[in-house]
Amino acid sequence: MNAFSDAIDDMFADPNMAVTVNYQGRPVRALVRQPDRDIEFSDITVQTSTAVFEIRRQEVPAPQAGDIIIHDGDSFVVQGEPRLDGERLVWTLDTRPA
Repeated sequence: MNAFSDAIDDMFADPNMAVTVNYQGRPVRALVRQPDRDIEFSDITVQTSTAVFEIRRQEVPAPQAGDIIIHDGDSFVVQGEPRLDGERLVWTLDTRPA
């Protein structure tokens, strides 16, 4: 373990920063962001809500598109390719409502 991985573990353990979500039927800790995104179609811009989950690789070694995350009673489907951070410790998962 190095100082960076220790800091990541502390961040995910902090109840003010991380929450427990249900990932494919099992509880894992996650950082959750729910930004609104603008999607443009020709001359029209539509604002849509999204959810981005950051999950430690040690808890979910190989997430895949199509996996289900349940947060606060809402279901989300992982879309696109999960991305690892530079230290290869944390996955960033873009999702859409299920």
